[in-house]
Amino acid sequence: MWVVPFGGTGECKIAACTVDINAECPEELGLVDNTGVFSQTTFTIQNQCSYPVWPALLSNPGAPQLPTTGFLLNPSSYADVSIPASWSGNLWARTRCATDPTTGQFHCETGDCGTGSIGCNGAGGAPPTTLFQITLGSAGGLDTYEVSIVTGFNTPLWVVPWGANGKCSIAGCTTDINAECPTELQLIDNTGETVACMSACTAFGDPQYCCTGAYSTPATCGPTSYSEFFKSTCPSAVTYAFDGGASTCPSATYTITFCPS
Repeated sequence: MWVVPFGGTGECKIAACTVDINAECPEELGLVDNTGVFSQTTFTIQNQCSYPVWPALLSNPGAPQLPTTGFLLNPSSYADVSIPASWSGNLWARTRCATDPTTGQFHCETGDCGTGSIGCNGAGGAPPTTLFQITLGSAGGLDTYEVSIVTGFNTPLWVVPWGANGKCSIAGCTTDINAECPTELQLIDNTGETVACMSACTAFGDPQYCCTGAYSTPATCGPTSYSEFFKSTCPSAVTYAFDGGASTCPSATYTITFCPS
């Protein structure tokens, strides 16, 4: 924390603590979360959509489990989620969710986890989803992250890192691709509305689009007209398996916004 007074004709002192003491804290003084490790960063998750979303979080194998794996986020609201050190995993939005009054099962039209409950409890989301992927404190102690639309797109998503002295890249997709989605990639609900836009891999399952089989290397799997459609709309998002590298960032907090204005 850094405090700078202004307007005091130079008579005032700056007050600060610029070191992340959590990283150096003696064990006996550490305040730990319910995963048993120091909470190293915070995800501030905002919903600027005109509709509710149900954010979901999935820890990668071997990563600490989070206290929440899914929750409701109404329009114009936000939630802070504490993320433990060395966490890696995924975050996405589920949309058009409801609980069946007969079965009591919770279900979403996009990004559904298949658990029948608001919490995803270790399950991933059904594609297509706009996916935030991150590993905290990876090689060299840097965070590694990207926004992926490799399986397709369901909601605009924008990720802004804070507290790293401007050294980190913003990632995401601010455009509602659903409104521009090619007909053959549209995921349609029972009213005929496009609720998500599938990638060519998700829509067709063809190895040339999925970068599998004979197309499993960067030399044999390049951009296609479909991935270029996504890239032209969302240049900072990853659009197919070999679409460039992830961003890196010194330890930061992250604001993750659905439908950024």
